[in-house]
Amino acid sequence: MPRGDKSSYTSKQKRKAEHIEEGYEKRGVGKDEAERRAWATVNKESGGGKKSGSGRGKTENRAASKKGGKKGGAAAAARPKAARKKAAKKAAATRKRHGH
Repeated sequence: MPRGDKSSYTSKQKRKAEHIEEGYEKRGVGKDEAERRAWATVNKESGGGKKSGSGRGKTENRAASKKGGKKGGAAAAARPKAARKKAAKKAAATRKRHGH
């Protein structure tokens, strides 16, 4: 398996990397660097590619995700009250619509 081959990763890990990459790009990080950082984060959290099989799973260390969420939460708290309230109402309406 050549370096950089992503075939041993689960679809969840691939989705997670894609989502992290989008976040970095949104903040102005270049495409290649964002991809590198995203996969580094996935590897750090899950210990690399996961293969199926009983007893082979290890719990994930989500410290990096927690840190990112904390930073994002701080940014949201800095927004005006009216903007936060509007977003909360919109989210509540969406949850109600989808039956959550």
